[in-house]
Parts: sequence; structure tokens; C-alpha cells
Amino acid sequence: MALLSFSPSFTLLSSPFHFFSPRSVRRRRSFVCSLSAATDVRSRSAVLWFKHDLRLDDHPALSAAETHRFVLPLYVFDRRILSRYSDDMLELLLFALEDLRNSLKEQGSNLMIRYGCAENVIKELVKEVKATDVFIEEEVESEMRQLIGVVKKTLQTSSSLDWNLDIVMWRTPFYDVKNLKELPASYNDFKKQKLLPTSPLLPATLPVAETELDWGPLPTFSDLKEFIKEKLGKSKESWNLMKEMPAEVLLKENLSKSFETIPKSLNDKSIEQRRLDKSVFVTRKGDIVGGGTNTLLNALAAYLRYLEGTARDDWQEVHERLRNAESREGASFTSLFGPALCLGIISRRRVHYEAIKYEKERNAGFLSPFGYSAASVAAAADAVCSMESKALIKHCSSFWVQWFWLLALKSQISNEGLYSIRIWRWRGHLIQYTVVGLEGPAILLVHGFGAFLEHYRDNINAIAEHGNHVWGITLLGFGKSEKPNVVYTELLWAEMLRDFIIEVVREPVHVVGNSIGGYFVSIVASLWPSLVKSVILMNTAGNIIPEFSSRRFPSERETSAAARLGAQLLLFYLRLNIRSTLKNFYPTKTNRADDWLINEMLRASYDPGVTVVLESIFSFDLSIPLNYLLEGYEEKVLILQGMKDPLLDSKAKLAMLKEHCTGFAIRELDAGHCPHDEQPQKVNSIVCEWVVAVESKLPANSYS
Repeated sequence: MALLSFSPSFTLLSSPFHFFSPRSVRRRRSFVCSLSAATDVRSRSAVLWFKHDLRLDDHPALSAAETHRFVLPLYVFDRRILSRYSDDMLELLLFALEDLRNSLKEQGSNLMIRYGCAENVIKELVKEVKATDVFIEEEVESEMRQLIGVVKKTLQTSSSLDWNLDIVMWRTPFYDVKNLKELPASYNDFKKQKLLPTSPLLPATLPVAETELDWGPLPTFSDLKEFIKEKLGKSKESWNLMKEMPAEVLLKENLSKSFETIPKSLNDKSIEQRRLDKSVFVTRKGDIVGGGTNTLLNALAAYLRYLEGTARDDWQEVHERLRNAESREGASFTSLFGPALCLGIISRRRVHYEAIKYEKERNAGFLSPFGYSAASVAAAADAVCSMESKALIKHCSSFWVQWFWLLALKSQISNEGLYSIRIWRWRGHLIQYTVVGLEGPAILLVHGFGAFLEHYRDNINAIAEHGNHVWGITLLGFGKSEKPNVVYTELLWAEMLRDFIIEVVREPVHVVGNSIGGYFVSIVASLWPSLVKSVILMNTAGNIIPEFSSRRFPSERETSAAARLGAQLLLFYLRLNIRSTLKNFYPTKTNRADDWLINEMLRASYDPGVTVVLESIFSFDLSIPLNYLLEGYEEKVLILQGMKDPLLDSKAKLAMLKEHCTGFAIRELDAGHCPHDEQPQKVNSIVCEWVVAVESKLPANSYS
């Protein structure tokens, strides 16, 4: 059996699964030049597996592989990867692959297209071309890391590979962080290191491909959709369709009782029309930038030059979409370019480099100590994280992607914290979650405003030990999950929970929500009832309005200067008073508001983007009452109420629930706003008994 090890020509690399950066690529090239003919890297051949790195520009693995005798660029249509993509992302993927293939052909190479399980495809191709190296980009998402692990194991245990095979893991680091395990937990501490962004690499040139290979055709969009559906059951297919319908549309339908037409599915003809129009907005919806790297760079140039005006039709189109996507200041960049960044059509380093280069052009070669001269430059640089100069560090208020990417990656390679953390990418944003238990009923725990999954520190394991499959999630904008520059609403968070159940849990759940998290899960239960078995609300937000019949629906949310100021003042107040505030939430056990909880909340309060999240407090719309949202769940709702909650009148709320929500089970607890953390043993026991009762199809009133 062949073992994965490095041959003498790669003794520079310290381990079989070595991670290298552009700097190590340069060192590696100089090292290669000194090798003897017998160990010359030009005698080696490689398979380079493209996943979320669909470009030639700024591609460290291509730069490292270009001196090989032969390089096989490969893309595998693997359902485990494709099932995570929306229709828009699938469209973008096809355009990007077409451009990537054309770019490789211009060099005399090509892009091989295969279908199936990546581990089997790669193993067979390694055998076919006698590859000595397999280049794989490191991933941060848990499921992708598991898939890479399967590929590694398959290659390592294959008895048909009777030569040394090197698996080279690589990444495109924005910052040259020496040791991720020593990454500070606090953003403030990280800023003190004053790391500068690494520079992007020039496009690599690969050796001429062996023409006798069968490179395979690119699929049409329709063929790709059919391929994905082949292994899906009808129930999973219907679940996936849920993600295409926004919560706002469903809610309007329910309130008005008049159903709008579901958007028509995409067809190949509409895709082809986009090609003919030469628009950079290639998807059916026409609201995100797509195509190849050069197309993205052209669109980026237009975006950065928004204030200059232009006579070019393609740039005018970008400017128009920019205005439409600017739901709040700076939000347009992630909205327009985020999906392309996720597919790696353009690197974040390249975006940063182009933004800074343009900024210097506007300022005679200098960077102003007073911040960026154009809002579009600030949006682009902030979205990928700009720390180009000391003068600009304080103006980089949005650390967005890179800080959270580092936090997420650290969580995957270390065992710190209360639970084993996993990463899920939702709409391009990194979300932390955990799961405990291998079988039993699925239970999803949702925290309140300002908290995180670890707020269920004494619940997750205990509930799982009673034979349950327990999931905890840190919502977008909280804890160590990403805090992007978006407009946060209760519907956004509800859609996130819906997609988490569909994509990650993959079975109906008992949802548990505390505080505003209770309102979020109530929306999920109302709009997507097939995903929810029962609802457990702990000191939930939301009102009871008898005979609710309003057809009013909240207008589009807009941020304001007042909301921004209010968020900044609120943040300042909370940082100063967090200890006393938390103790008020724990009236019977103030010791539960301990240093760990306080420090975790303080840590999160210094994350970039936190003020944007706090702005949502001033625009929440909780006008749709709980009794309306939970119609039809009369025997499947459990109310746990801490009777000493300082935020509301618990007795009055329970009176309204008892009068107008018949069939709800209600339990009163000697606790404050967070009964699950103040009285964990009691809450765990109640939740476990409730789940057993519901699973046994017992009516809720028999449990009460």
C-alpha cells in the first residue's frame, strides 16, 4: 500500500499536508532551481482540483505548479458541493468555468470536467496521468473540510497507487499569520499586531496539456439541475424549493390571502441571452456580478469609479445596480460581488490591491490619513479588510470577512471552547454551529439578542444525553459568526434558520428560542411548518393580539443617522454596564452572570460590524403577533416563562397566552430573562420530557 509522503525533491515542505502561502511559493521556486536533474520538479505531474478558486490570477497553487512537466486542472461536479448552491450561484459557476476553460486553452492547457464523487474522480485521474502531486485549496466550512478528508483518505489507502503522492494543501492568505492557534480572540488585540495584507500574484502559465485526454463538456444549466436532482427525494427537492421563496413574499401572501406567482425557473435560453448582451450581471435576477476574472475586474473598476461618471454602457449598468443595492452605506459591494468572491473568481487580495491602487491614483500616489476619498473604495476595501497603512487602520471600521475567516479557521484546527465548533457558509457569510448526539429527535437551540450558541453551555450536552440530536447555532451578527454590512431584520434571521434546517440539519426539528430568538423560530414555524415538529419559547419576544387581522406589512427597512447614533450610544452603554445588566437578567442566580459570560459578550462587542447589528434594534418589526404566527400549533407549543424577567410583565403575558392561545403548554419558572442558563437542570428536564411527549404524539395539555 502506497503511503502519502514527500519525495526528496520536496523536502522543503515539512508535512504531507503542507499549507503554503505566496511567500512560500517564491521560496519554493528558488529551491526548485537548485535541484539536481534527478529530482527536478519538471519531471513531476500534478492534478489541481478547482473548487472555490475559479481563476488563474492570484492563485498560489497554479504558481507553484507551473514548473511541473504536466498539470491537470480539474473541476468535479460533486452533488455534495453543488447542493449548497442557489440557482444564482449555479449560474455564476457555469459562467466562471466557461471563462476558466477558455483562459486555460489560450495557454495550451484545458479544464477537465468530471461528474461524481470527488474522491473517486481524483483517484482515477491520478492513476491515469501518474500524478505525483495533488493540489487542494484549504476550506473553512466543516462539510467541505470533511469532503477533503475523504479525498485524502481515499488517496492514502488506495492500493493501486504504487508511487509517492504528495497532497499539497494551500490557501491565499490575506494576512501572513504565522500560527493560527496563537490568533488573539479579540479583534482589538489582533489590530495591535499591525499586519499588512499580502500582495496578489500574477496569473500563472501552465505547461501545454496532453491533447489525447478526454476533457469533458460543460453542462447546460438545465442539465446541471437535473444532475443535482437525481439523488434527491421528492421531500428534499421540495425543501430546497423553499429557499427560493423569500420570507417577505410568503408573509405578504399569508397576510393578504392572495398568492403571487412563484418566479419562473431559469432556462438555458435566458442564460444565453445574458451572454449575447455581454452584461456582467449574468444571472436571471440580474443583481450580482458574474463571468470570468477579467469581467469581474472590469466591473470592480466601474464600481470604484462610481463618483466619476461614465459614458460606457457596461459601467453605467454597474452604477445603476450599485444604487439599487445600497440598502445601507457600503452594503452594495458585498451584495454585488459577494457570490463571485465565494467562488474565487477574483481573490480578496486582488480586490484590496485594486481599491488601494485606485485610491492612490486619486491622491497623487498617497493614502489620506483621513480615510478613503470615495465611498465605493471604502466599501470594497472594508469588505475584504483594509489595513494598508497605519493612518487608515482607524478608518477601517468594517473588518468584515478576513477577521471572521481567521476566527472560523482557528475554530476548525483547535479544540478550544465549550463545544466542538463547525462552520456553515450562509449567503457567503461564515456561521458557527455545533451538534451533539448521533441520533434521536433533532432539537435546534436559538439564542437571544447579543448572545451565542455557548449561552446554552449547560443545555446542549445534557439534552443530548437523553437521546436527542442537539444543534446549537450562533446567528449572523452575533458571537463569533460573521457580522457583515447588511440590513438585519427578523425575516433575515428567520430565513437563515430555515436554510440551516434544510442544508445542515436535514430533518424536521423541535425549535427552542430564547428572547428575540423565540420570535425568529415562531416565524420559521409559521412560514415553513414542514420543517418544525414543535416550538419551545423561553421568555420570548412578541405580543399577543386577539383577533389579529391586519394586512399591513412593514415597508422596506432603511437605516438612518439616528439609528447609527443610537447603536453607538447603546454599545458604549452596554460595554460600561454589562456586568450589572447581566446580573439583572439572572435575579435568582446572579453568579451565573459570571466572568466567562461577561468576557465573551465583551469580546463580541469589539468585533467589526457590531454597530450595524445593533442598528436593527431600532427597526425591528414585531407587529405580527405570536398567536397569528403559531396558528395550527396549538398542541405543539411549550411556553417556558421566567417569572422574574426584568424586561416584561411575565404575569400579564402569561394571562394573555392562556386566554388567547388555547392548547399551549405553559410552565412558570423561578428565573429571569434567560431561564435555560439560570435554571439549566430544570429547563433540560422539561425540554426532554416535552420532546418525548410530542414524539409520542401526546397532546400538550396532558403534559401540562
